[in-house]
Amino acid sequence: MRDPAFAARFKQAGEAWDVALQIAALREQAGLSQTELARKLKTSQQQISRLESPGYEGHSLSMLRRVAKVLHARVRVVIETDSPGKAEALAEAPTPYRVKRTGPKSS
Repeated sequence: MRDPAFAARFKQAGEAWDVALQIAALREQAGLSQTELARKLKTSQQQISRLESPGYEGHSLSMLRRVAKVLHARVRVVIETDSPGKAEALAEAPTPYRVKRTGPKSS
C-alpha cells in the first residue's frame, strides 16, 4: 500500500467489488437467477455475470439504472475529494438567484 499506483488500483478494485456484490445481493434477494435477471433486462446471462464479477470495471450508469429499476432499487453515485477541506476550493462560487419580474407590481 506504500506504492501510490498500487493503492489507487486497490481502491478502484474495491469499488468495483462493492458494485458487484450489491448487484448479486439484490438479485438474490429478489429471488432471481442471473438468467432470469438477464431476461428481464433483455440482455445475456453472460452480461449479468460480468456485472457481478469483482474484476469488472465497465459498469455504465445506464445499465446500473436498468438493473436497479428491475430490482426495485436506486443508484446513488457519490464523488468525494481525496483531501478534506479542499472541496470548498474546488467548487464554484454560488450564483445568486434572482427572479426577473415583468409586468406591474402587485400589492
